[in-house]
Amino acid sequence: MASTETLPVLLKQLRLSTMARLWEPLLIRAQEEHWNPTQYLATLCEQEVNERYSWRIARFTKESRLPVGKTLATFDFSHTQIINREKIEALTQNSDWVNQAENLLFFGPSGVGKTHLAAAIFHSLIEQSIRVRHFTTTALVQKMQQARADLQLETFLAKFDKYSVIVLDDLGYVKKSDAETHVLFELIAHRYETGSIIITSVIIEIQAESYRKRQALSNNINIGLGQETHQKTINTTTGR
Repeated sequence: MASTETLPVLLKQLRLSTMARLWEPLLIRAQEEHWNPTQYLATLCEQEVNERYSWRIARFTKESRLPVGKTLATFDFSHTQIINREKIEALTQNSDWVNQAENLLFFGPSGVGKTHLAAAIFHSLIEQSIRVRHFTTTALVQKMQQARADLQLETFLAKFDKYSVIVLDDLGYVKKSDAETHVLFELIAHRYETGSIIITSVIIEIQAESYRKRQALSNNINIGLGQETHQKTINTTTGR
């Protein structure tokens, strides 16, 4: 039978660092407050779980490369009244769209809060222990083009598989040369039905509604920001 002296060693071997740190002070408290053994063990395990969650959220937040301070609490919904606040909040509270590998499309002119809302949704997903990654599209395209030139594009894209959602921010600022369009297509095709993408882009006005555009967007969640209803959009995305 194991002795009290071996408990720290056993907890270390099991990588239960929080329990290893707290078992003695919690034992003293349990004795003073007359806890039963089950209550003591449950409290000790709860502390381990809570601290692991905090570490995980901190790690996911750091690796996400999200803009600092952009949450729903800091977004001024009165600035752009056309935004459906309930719809945004639903996306932050229910991650079914992530599980189904659906995409979010944020369209609107510069400065209306597309990046802010995308980051706010990301923060909420991280709190649900979902791994995400933010990219400025122009910088990402340059990296993908270099990876393709080095014959490493497939390996480069595979690195994104650990993220349930990625954001392609400011897609409209990409020059969209043949080479850039090709690597973007390869990224979208790589994640087809396996991972979600959030795209933010500026509106481009055209004179007629596109049937193919409607078909391509039929299985995506399209959120227009700060635009009148008569304006039309063109986008680069994938149909579901």
